[in-house]
Amino acid sequence: MAFLYSVLLASFFFLLMGQYQRRKKNRNTATDPPPSSASRSVVETMRANDKNCVVFYGSQTGTAEIFASRLAKEGSQRFGLRTMLADLGEYDYDDLRALPPDTLAFFILATYGEGEPTDNAVNFYDTLQELADEDNPLSSMRYVVFGLGNDNYANYNAVARKVDARLASLGATRASKVGEGNDATGMMEDHFMAWKEEAWMEIREHYELEESAAMYHPHLAITESPSAINDSIYLGELNKSQLEGRQDGPFSSQNPFLATIVESRELFQQKDRNCLHVEIDIASSGMRYETGDHVAIWPVNPGKEVDCILQVFGLKEKRNTVIDIQSLDPTVKNPIPTPTTYDAAFRYYLDICAPVSRQLLTSLAHFAPDEDTKSELHRLGKDKDAFHQEIISKYYSTGYFLQSITNKCFYNVPFSLLLENIARLQPRFYSISSSAQTQPRQLSITTIVDSVQVLGSQRTFKGLTTNYLYALKCAQNKELAHDDLNYDIGGPRTKYCDFKIPIYVRHSNFRLPSDTSRPIIMVGPGTGIAPFRAFIQERVNISLRNAHVGESLLFFGCRNRRDDFLYEEELTKWESDPRNRLRVIVAFSRETEKKVYVQHKLHESAVLVNQLVDQGAYIYICGDGARMAREVKAELGHIIAEQRGMAREEGDGVIKSMKDQGRYQEDVW
Repeated sequence: MAFLYSVLLASFFFLLMGQYQRRKKNRNTATDPPPSSASRSVVETMRANDKNCVVFYGSQTGTAEIFASRLAKEGSQRFGLRTMLADLGEYDYDDLRALPPDTLAFFILATYGEGEPTDNAVNFYDTLQELADEDNPLSSMRYVVFGLGNDNYANYNAVARKVDARLASLGATRASKVGEGNDATGMMEDHFMAWKEEAWMEIREHYELEESAAMYHPHLAITESPSAINDSIYLGELNKSQLEGRQDGPFSSQNPFLATIVESRELFQQKDRNCLHVEIDIASSGMRYETGDHVAIWPVNPGKEVDCILQVFGLKEKRNTVIDIQSLDPTVKNPIPTPTTYDAAFRYYLDICAPVSRQLLTSLAHFAPDEDTKSELHRLGKDKDAFHQEIISKYYSTGYFLQSITNKCFYNVPFSLLLENIARLQPRFYSISSSAQTQPRQLSITTIVDSVQVLGSQRTFKGLTTNYLYALKCAQNKELAHDDLNYDIGGPRTKYCDFKIPIYVRHSNFRLPSDTSRPIIMVGPGTGIAPFRAFIQERVNISLRNAHVGESLLFFGCRNRRDDFLYEEELTKWESDPRNRLRVIVAFSRETEKKVYVQHKLHESAVLVNQLVDQGAYIYICGDGARMAREVKAELGHIIAEQRGMAREEGDGVIKSMKDQGRYQEDVW
């Protein structure tokens, strides 16, 4: 039971907070210019604004940005530093050597993909590697690094570790030890909070800083406008082009394309879960994808959650009030489009379904409606064990948690505090389950609709994006939805009508071998089959042109044939055609008394697996990174060792060598 609880807890953080090493980067992502001037020089910007401390962040899901913002505020308000918050993607770094003497720099860095920097950190990361080592060019910098990662991945916190080592080699002085947060434990914020306190104490001692009592001082000014909503007000549009009703490419994370869902159907439906297949039209976008890529989808917060948080903060009657947001620091950009409304902020821009944070609870305590609530918020903000037991294990978002402890409204909470502490709503990434050769103008995804019963409660946690897609499916097929989440399917100003969703294609290194005669081994239980459906589609398409394809061996896993054997008809049809050279081996975990998983089927097929590896096969793994991917990798090492009469360590070495050669690839979460 304890193990099950741990798995559910880790899963909760994965579903809500996103992952830090999940997908590959797209180095062509557009970024906005620095907020304070046209200059992309971080040195010039610091000098122009009289800053002596800079907090850089490389963020993909928004968590690193939130952590960096906290550090910047603490530096200025608690220790009197002149801090600057800096998105790594908004500056160039050719003049780093010209930093003012004794500059203090924080680097809050998420690791993504296979040990890669986030989209906005690529330019900084590359520049750092290219700087010449001679004469200690960064000797004027004192720095601190905190990494956000997930130890289910081989390159855990690789970016933070590499940046730390590189800064030191360039002459910079480490002001405190490197901190590492592990998302796999569900305790990322705990790791960050413990690290930052230790780091601040060392920094305080070195710089002889005086510490002040923590008080809230806003970085943003919020002004309510008496004007009515008009065409210049952002009501959920993600950028100016969308506001003006245009779709101007190229499309990226900063400029998503409003794509139409042309088909949405359930692959299976059970009492506790269901699975969607969604087809998305990209014909008019100019976007191109390759087989193995991912698609990013922006969700919309459900109306039920929006109503809850508006009620909690006493804003329900003011939901459509126009607000203007202005930064009080010229180096800090506005977190969301402005002007907007309270409703739009909560519905489209802020991740209000994410788990409430300990830091936010502590901040809210100062504005609690009564002493009992204040005391409770302080207790949970300070006691990490109580916080996890009483909040995280119950899947509480900010709104629902505050409703659970008091029926009074938090009228006095500055809206700026919420903007500064709740992450921006980010897209979720899905493996594309169609072949770019077979359907270049349309892509598909395959996803389980996330729904978890809260232990000891009548509440059910609903995954944000998958339930949004489910709501769209029900509306498109004129079906009755089995929940009351109340998504605004029409979108801002009905711009999402006709079942449109904001997307962009994110390129991946998860690729079929360029030599089509090479064998491939695919291991993908559940929706891990998504990219392999695309791989098989592509190879079938190649074989139809009478081109030679190597053997394709798929290990798929599900509960039983009757309920959740995804794409069974397609796979059976493709397997029956000898030209395709496809073999499908299925592990049904619940058809026998003893559970059978894909790693067991791999073991049964050890001779064939080893033969294909000898023939130059590529191995692909997609699915759960916490257990399945590790156990499959271990089993493959065992197979190689056993079949070749090697020591176990040598078998593992063969797999490592294949990984180094690009012949062993993972797309896991």
